[in-house]
Amino acid sequence: MTVLVTGATGNVGRELVGQLHRAGHPVRALTRNPERAALPEGVEVVRGDLTEPGTLGPALEGVTAIHLITFGGDDHAELATGAEIVDLAALAGVRRATVLKSSYEPTSVERALVAGPLEWTFVAAVGFMANCLDWADGVRKEGVVREPHGDVPGSVIHEGDIAAVAATVLTGGGHGGRMYTLTGPELLTVHEQVRAIGAAIGREVRFEELTEAEAAERWRAQGYDEESIAFFLQMGRETPGVGRTVLPTVQDITGRPARTFAQWAAEHADAFRG
Repeated sequence: MTVLVTGATGNVGRELVGQLHRAGHPVRALTRNPERAALPEGVEVVRGDLTEPGTLGPALEGVTAIHLITFGGDDHAELATGAEIVDLAALAGVRRATVLKSSYEPTSVERALVAGPLEWTFVAAVGFMANCLDWADGVRKEGVVREPHGDVPGSVIHEGDIAAVAATVLTGGGHGGRMYTLTGPELLTVHEQVRAIGAAIGREVRFEELTEAEAAERWRAQGYDEESIAFFLQMGRETPGVGRTVLPTVQDITGRPARTFAQWAAEHADAFRG
């Protein structure tokens, strides 16, 4: 049974490829730039682009399960090609799919799967520990993290735990037609996350609170549109209940507890060291 992983060089995709490979499952990694993939030796890496479904034929040959993302291209825009992707997968003999959700609203990929013949499972994370890697440059150079809403708690999850859930579903089945919301094992504020990073690298890291206006200006400079900025601010100001909840989903599906933020910080400490 070959598993095709799309988004294979992203934080979750890379973890998923590695976990499947280490467990002995045949895995094929889809990327637009195979020469830059830097995936484990023995993993089959193929070129393809989800925004151009015509490039996917060779990647789908012999695949029985697929992990899908819902965005693509240089701008990470929501895919408009979900129907074509799912049709090609079904024609190739794919039987099972997982989707890493990236939006509260159903995307073209999700709509196509619900309407199609594949056994599908959607996976949604309330927040990603890996997003804290955006702080690495500031920590290395200045020993500081600057963010708004520093006292708002959240239940962010390790990318490896998301991958573990997807790997279990893709290789074991029995999860068709379900949507799993995944959280870490604890509620932490940004202040507490920053302290955990400081403990992992052995030096104090300061936190400086940004106003919403300052945060919005930074996001504009990074290329985010006004709709996205408004969404970020609203989520920080009025975090949905699920974002302030610890769920046992990771342990229920994989049989082991979700990893803590302190574990994540220790694993990634080198990224924050100057």
